[in-house]
Amino acid sequence: MSFTPFELEEWQSRYEHTVAHNLADSGCHPVALGELIGDDSAALDRLLAADLHYPPVGGTDALRALIAGWHGAAAGNVLVTVGAAEANAVTVASLVGPGDHVVVMEPGYRQVRGCALNAGAEVDPFPLDPGRGWRPDLDALDRAVRPGTKLVAVTNPNNPVGTILTPSEMDAVVAAADRVGAWILADEVYRGTERLTDEVTPSFWGRYDKVVCVGSLSKAFGLPGLRLGWLVAPPELTEAAWRRHEYATISAASLSMHLAEIALRPATVDRLLTRNRALIREGYARLQEWIDGSDGLLSIVPPHATALGFVRYHLPHSSVEVAHAIREHGDVLVGAGAHFGVEHHLRITHGLQADYLDAALDGISRALRKLHTV
Repeated sequence: MSFTPFELEEWQSRYEHTVAHNLADSGCHPVALGELIGDDSAALDRLLAADLHYPPVGGTDALRALIAGWHGAAAGNVLVTVGAAEANAVTVASLVGPGDHVVVMEPGYRQVRGCALNAGAEVDPFPLDPGRGWRPDLDALDRAVRPGTKLVAVTNPNNPVGTILTPSEMDAVVAAADRVGAWILADEVYRGTERLTDEVTPSFWGRYDKVVCVGSLSKAFGLPGLRLGWLVAPPELTEAAWRRHEYATISAASLSMHLAEIALRPATVDRLLTRNRALIREGYARLQEWIDGSDGLLSIVPPHATALGFVRYHLPHSSVEVAHAIREHGDVLVGAGAHFGVEHHLRITHGLQADYLDAALDGISRALRKLHTV
């Protein structure tokens, strides 16, 4: 059987622990355990007293209710998973089979695309247009969606370009899916990472009756090590995904669920979002200053959200070649644009501590200068 590997994750798996500076990850500097719990001694006592047995397979009732509140859903719509990666995978496995047609936003995190291809589906992109600030090409979406399209997948806010869909753009996605009865898979892991506003990006939940929303604690909340994600879906699809969840992982970890309940309390949400938005805003300012000082070698469409910069370089080399040169000569790992469906770009994480980010950007500059003079 043919198999499409997940090129971005393979790249990170091979090299992320071989460099001095890793800018290929996609979130902010992670939250420490003590920072999450803070001075809540009762929460610490509950954590230390936790029984390390199997947790409820679909998530604790308290956690499912908190997740539901984040999306404006009901607890019965929620399945807790091992990261958003599992949520995406079990959703595609529940909906897509051989010969089905799937439409995926690009550039994008290509997990859903790869899962659909590996299920035997045909996959077409609909593009975000760099000439219009990475806004969605809605005419292209309408052309791509056809009778028989099973799934339309979007990432909002977008990884890697940071676009936030407007309400009218969200309505257009819904209209395109509704026209043919397709499902929408909305990867919403970057809700809460807004750079220019403190308003959380609206969820797709409630806009259409065939929507699956995916989230996690990894990005906006700064807790990737918990490997805690979820999907929110109509009950029949939640049940179908749950059955596949039982094959894949059985459940997320009990300690991760305990800590997730702390993280998703409203007061903690406010604290974590404020912390990570500060890292995003300060980091982007440093990234933009670095780009401005590149003498035209680099450019960027400023992102509206995420801790990511999708940086265009003006060199006659493929993005994988450039990323390898940066790894070898700058001791820095970045994401290659080809791994997101767009050439001559690099994905660079900037929501990091200032000294670490500055040292990494210096390493990238050394490698790019070497390429530029060859």
